[in-house]
Amino acid sequence: MDRIVVFDIETIPDLAAGRALLGEAAEGLDDAALRERLGARYARDGQDAATAFLKPPLHAIACLALLVAERDGHDEPFRVRRLAARHIGDTPEAEILALFERTLAQGRPGPVLVGFNTSGFDIPVLRYRAMATGVAMPSLHGANGRDYGYRFGKDHLDLADRLSGFRASPMPSLAEACALLGLTAKAAMHGAEVEPAMRAGRGAEVATYCETDVAATFLLLLRWLQATGGLGGGAARAGFAGFAAFLEEHRAEPDFAEHALVAARLAAA
Repeated sequence: MDRIVVFDIETIPDLAAGRALLGEAAEGLDDAALRERLGARYARDGQDAATAFLKPPLHAIACLALLVAERDGHDEPFRVRRLAARHIGDTPEAEILALFERTLAQGRPGPVLVGFNTSGFDIPVLRYRAMATGVAMPSLHGANGRDYGYRFGKDHLDLADRLSGFRASPMPSLAEACALLGLTAKAAMHGAEVEPAMRAGRGAEVATYCETDVAATFLLLLRWLQATGGLGGGAARAGFAGFAAFLEEHRAEPDFAEHALVAARLAAA
């Protein structure tokens, strides 16, 4: 049986690490001033330091979403078993990490990981957070028989890498890649809105946003497998149909309506 885990994270600045990094320069700064001082280290010309994107070591997990799918053999369609998310508004970060590690530890070898720009951001952040929190994540580091850190292998499929030829051409955004399928990704929220949303206690909205990105990435994966010969036409269409049915039964919220419609259309193509 082939098992995949499609995942995505949303993050907020780790201000505690930021204070340690800045040392005396952080003394007397409240959180907002500290955030701006950190941003000033990385802001591009003309960019607002208060919202500048920080390097991966300075990110903490705000939310992690995943989709688990399985197939019985190479010629069979992938069937979605679970789509879920946890955010720090209801689950401590360390527990989110431990739960993800538990998912990776199931089976040997463990599941194939799939994401979008996960080689460049998500997996490095998870490694740093294991360090910061002291949560043991041996499967993330290869104890389950998978090498998720090797970007050119088959254990971790970063679709941003694969579609761009490992950055030989400009890396597409998730929205740009999904436009090829007729799907408008990231319509409800954008990454820059996560930080203020979490400050405002809107973790559930961030979790839904994270789940919609995972759903979009799964649709992209099925089409990529079809294009590269990893799925035959019949298995791909069955996979799309099955995902449309899964969303209609389990995730009937408006946020997933377009995903279900696109999946149904691709199933019929």
